[in-house]
Amino acid sequence: PKFYFALTVTSSFISGLIFVFEWWHFRKYGTSFIEQVSVSHLRPLIGGAENSPPAPAAFSAGENETSRQNMPECKVWRNPLNLFRGAEYSRYMWVTGKEPLTYYDMNLSAQDHQTFFTCDTDALRPSDTVMQKAWRERNPQARIKAAYQALELNNDCATAYVLLAEEEATTIVDAEKYFKQALKAGEIIYRKSQNCHSQSPQHEAQLRRDTNVLVYVKRRLAMCARKLGRIREAVKMMRDLMKEFPLLSMLNIHENLLEALLELQAYADVQAVLAKYDDISLPKSAAICYTAALLKARAVSERFSPETASKRGLSTAEINAVEAIHRAVEFNPHVPKYLLEMKSLVLPPEHILKRGDSEAVAYAFFHLQHWKRIEGALNLLHCTWEGTFHEVSVYPQKELPFFIHFTAGLCSFSAMLALLTHQFPELMVVFAKAVSTLWLPNPWSVQGQVGGGLEQPGIVEGVPAQDKVLKLDDL
Repeated sequence: PKFYFALTVTSSFISGLIFVFEWWHFRKYGTSFIEQVSVSHLRPLIGGAENSPPAPAAFSAGENETSRQNMPECKVWRNPLNLFRGAEYSRYMWVTGKEPLTYYDMNLSAQDHQTFFTCDTDALRPSDTVMQKAWRERNPQARIKAAYQALELNNDCATAYVLLAEEEATTIVDAEKYFKQALKAGEIIYRKSQNCHSQSPQHEAQLRRDTNVLVYVKRRLAMCARKLGRIREAVKMMRDLMKEFPLLSMLNIHENLLEALLELQAYADVQAVLAKYDDISLPKSAAICYTAALLKARAVSERFSPETASKRGLSTAEINAVEAIHRAVEFNPHVPKYLLEMKSLVLPPEHILKRGDSEAVAYAFFHLQHWKRIEGALNLLHCTWEGTFHEVSVYPQKELPFFIHFTAGLCSFSAMLALLTHQFPELMVVFAKAVSTLWLPNPWSVQGQVGGGLEQPGIVEGVPAQDKVLKLDDL
């Protein structure tokens, strides 16, 4: 009993420490440490690295449509329409006193920034070395201060202007000014990288980084134009960007283009974009599915009446609209409650989970006005969406990783064993022996274990051990 008690107390203490560490790591970083280690270090050892999907956070000029097709839908993606930190998120915080972004969301953005805007050759340029440290800073004021230090070293540091546009600018107009400076500096650096990218792998990495910076800046400039009401200019910038960098379709620039075209009410152009990206081989999104449903609903919603439809039946166009709505709801069932204003909208996060509530918030925040503009579209949605609706999770609640449940159960079970062993030692010894007999074979049940003149219980000619004793003379 003392040994059992010491063993269970020790295992309970160790599993408790693991549980506390797992819980702390999950609260701070949003992931399970054990799961992260097993995926990062153990899976390559057993040959699973080849089949693991690429992380959606890192995009570069080398990405192609094949990798896009292999990307699973239920992953955390960067929100294509994410707001500006200083000009929009910070203004909300100043007015309400509430943080609009979670720590987990901002941590993902910090990882994105380090992936997009840094590379191995930063040590060759002092300004990039300063910015490499700036993207790792958690304090916004420290990042802004580092950006100004980088500009003192190099007035053409594009990433420094990007940081100031995102976080220091308090209006969209100020952000656009910074991004224009970033575009001018980024184009110069990009041309230099193009001329020497084939010299070494380091130069290739530098070209990928400079490409990411250029694409990011042009996209944000287009978004600034959209927010400032210059919608046709924004559409042209987005189309030019998609033509110039067609391999970067994983950045989902087409979703920005769809929203701008809907604002122009250019529905034929919207249909043309959907025809290219609403393909079975490409990952879907709420923007794709619900925009397709909106265009189908637009053809019938103005004259649609549930009473009339129940009497005469649905026409072909109405059936197509209903099926499109069902398809959209099946992809993301969270969206209708936001479009029908049954749930309150909040500011969209910087990252979304495909088919999750966060994606629904991000979609409805920008597209609710487009549904309201088409007469009867929301009425048709209200009449048809419940046919496919089911119970779903609640945002922003996150499920605990398996290893936290496992360590908590292990800790509780071993602690209970230690307590029972201490209170009822004799009973626990009997219990331990009973359990061991289930797992270990009985050494006395082997026929013919005889020797040394000792009398041993056994089985002879089917006679039970309690009825016959096996002796040497009997042989």
